[in-house]
Amino acid sequence: MVKKAVVLVSGGLDSATVLAQARAAGYECYALAFDYGQRHRAELVAAKRVAESGGAAAFKIINLDLSSIGGSALTDMNIDVPDAGASGIPITYVPARNTVFLSIALGWAEVLNANDIFIGVNAVDYSGYPDCRPAFIEAFETLANVATKAGVEGNGMHIHTPLMALSKADIVKAGTQLGVDYAQTVSCYQANDKGEACGRCDSCYLRREGFEQAGIIDPTRYS
Repeated sequence: MVKKAVVLVSGGLDSATVLAQARAAGYECYALAFDYGQRHRAELVAAKRVAESGGAAAFKIINLDLSSIGGSALTDMNIDVPDAGASGIPITYVPARNTVFLSIALGWAEVLNANDIFIGVNAVDYSGYPDCRPAFIEAFETLANVATKAGVEGNGMHIHTPLMALSKADIVKAGTQLGVDYAQTVSCYQANDKGEACGRCDSCYLRREGFEQAGIIDPTRYS
């Protein structure tokens, strides 16, 4: 029997790696992206590229409008994206984003009769977002198993986070070994319509450091 999994694909480095890992583990992958009003819309084009080249069985974009509630530099054009190095939880944090994304992924997983969801959250080289930590994932998996027909009937739902404890360099190495083409990905919080990165934001900094520490050429295109 083919194992099915829903894989959250943003178009960035981490989710491209996770898709490759899920495929390597034998899953038939259903890639899910979100048009949530983000300023870096080039990532949606990248998400489609990543899903297609990564061998996803299907690719779906869900339309949400998180810009209607704002509160983040990624969804409110009146808030500037800060350069890397700010302390605390940065203004690029999108309130409840991963909770919303995983909830919809959970619904699609039930429809597909899939018991597995993959997400590329990381708690080592990351921006300090609260919904990227192990405690959040553990709590959401508990919720998933009391909130779904599958969970209640004993067909446990599982949230996989294979990147959680890896450095960005280790992620780059892992993806490279699996043949991920990182030139297809867009990580920048304010990438232009061509997918070119700013080189200044926190995401650009972490990505650049990852390639440098891995000793692998960085294919990122900068504006």
